[in-house]
Amino acid sequence: MFDIGFWELVVISVVGLLVLGPERLPVAIRTVSRLFKTVRDTANAVKTELAQELKMEELHRDLKKAEQLGMKDLSPELKQSIDQLKDAAASVNRPYDKTGGNSPHAEPAKPASNEPQDKT
Repeated sequence: MFDIGFWELVVISVVGLLVLGPERLPVAIRTVSRLFKTVRDTANAVKTELAQELKMEELHRDLKKAEQLGMKDLSPELKQSIDQLKDAAASVNRPYDKTGGNSPHAEPAKPASNEPQDKT
């Protein structure tokens, strides 16, 4: 990232020691390192989010192509994109398919025990 050699670091350290003093130099170094870590983490998060958005855009474009072709005679790339979209849709629907939910596909709840219940 930065092209700083050993001697440049030595000069920066000596100047920092002279300007800040031995009491405040460790605090300043920790603060600067936290700042660099925050900037690096933010840049990585933005890069990851951008990559996800580009992948979603590519899948959307492939789906449009598949719709235009009438979902037949698709290239292997388009078939793979459609399979990925189907898997994503299935994973989104899974939490709602559990029993006890309001989903029309939910199974009816079963009794907790096999003993007959009293009807008094």
